[in-house]
Amino acid sequence: MTTADYLRTLPAIRERCSRVFELAKADRLQYITYKPEKEADVVDFCISLLKRDYGSDLTAIPPHGRRCHLDAGLPRVDPLLEKWENVDVKEKARRLVDLTVISVLLDAGAGNVWKYSEASSGKVFSRSEGLAIASFHMFQEGLFSGDTNQPHQADANGLRAITIEKVQKAMQVDEDNPMAGVEGRTGLLYSLSTALELNPEYFGSPPRPGHMIDFLERQSSTSEDGTTVVPAAALWTVLLEGFNHIWPSRINFQGKALGDVWPCPALKEVSGGQEEGDDLVPFHKLSQWLAYSLIEALERTLNWRFEGKEHMTGLPEYRNGGLFVDFGVLELKPNLLPMDPKSGLPHALPSHPAIVEWRALTVIGLDRVAAAIRQKLGLTEKQLSLLQILEGATWKGGREKAKMCRPSSGGPPIEIESDGTVF
Repeated sequence: MTTADYLRTLPAIRERCSRVFELAKADRLQYITYKPEKEADVVDFCISLLKRDYGSDLTAIPPHGRRCHLDAGLPRVDPLLEKWENVDVKEKARRLVDLTVISVLLDAGAGNVWKYSEASSGKVFSRSEGLAIASFHMFQEGLFSGDTNQPHQADANGLRAITIEKVQKAMQVDEDNPMAGVEGRTGLLYSLSTALELNPEYFGSPPRPGHMIDFLERQSSTSEDGTTVVPAAALWTVLLEGFNHIWPSRINFQGKALGDVWPCPALKEVSGGQEEGDDLVPFHKLSQWLAYSLIEALERTLNWRFEGKEHMTGLPEYRNGGLFVDFGVLELKPNLLPMDPKSGLPHALPSHPAIVEWRALTVIGLDRVAAAIRQKLGLTEKQLSLLQILEGATWKGGREKAKMCRPSSGGPPIEIESDGTVF
């Protein structure tokens, strides 16, 4: 396996982030200082949220996935599934996959100002929930379908007709309601149409994200109790290979576009004669977020079981990462990042080494906090999964702590100059 191929695997994420964590423990990072004594505060805060919201029934915590955002404020997904009376369960699943893929690709950070007003409920939503609900209504209105007889799908023809103007109008973007990364989001959807056509083995005919369930079923086995068991690696292949065309070219290495993979100069500095590419750290955040969301959708709709999920990691984005900064577990070294004159906060591009260090330490920090939470509560990983902890504690906790620290914006402690394709 080449280094480029390795960097596109799930195990590479935790392994490379662990290398960065080892440097942090020795205080050998360029931009971030690690304060392990502060981790206990994060653990206690997360446990308080779990007990507040779920009492003693922690098994009731849903897995972290797009479904929670699509159903923010009121159920939307199940009522939509019930409307599809005249199709079988597999076609319902295909449509749900179509919706989920589109919604996740539109989920990169929208900024601190943008909001979405839902006409049917009269409610106003921002950030991930706002983006999810906007995407739900765009899907419901047939914006992603090229088939006038079947508006409730996403296909190559429909996605090719997407324009920035259509996205802005559907997401209520204007001068008074600006959104970060509109062009990047639109570009992802347009590129998705090409990716679908280039990979018929995954996306069938007509090319749709939802046709991936037919590919996954061919890779599956049947357990003794009759359950369809799908390797998580098969889904990862679809997402990394099938969707490779959609990601902007950031780093091309050994003839491959790596996607959400970035250099960490601190890794290069500590080992002189290393192999080319040993300083690269993969995250694949949006792909993992999509994988988690699709696994939840397919396990719920088709009663499938995915195996091999343990190689997936917590998501290195600004909510989970912000939690560690706001509690002082991770501390930016002073005067190394420019400060935004408006907010007074440090800011950087996603490619900046400070952001790479922050994200890598977030991945390992989530593992450490999850293990400590389980130990304190006397629970096993099977009883309280990383996905449940992300949903019920760290992601939610990052948002709540941000609101305490920055009441006016509720934004992250380090501002990311998002292009709509990473965060």
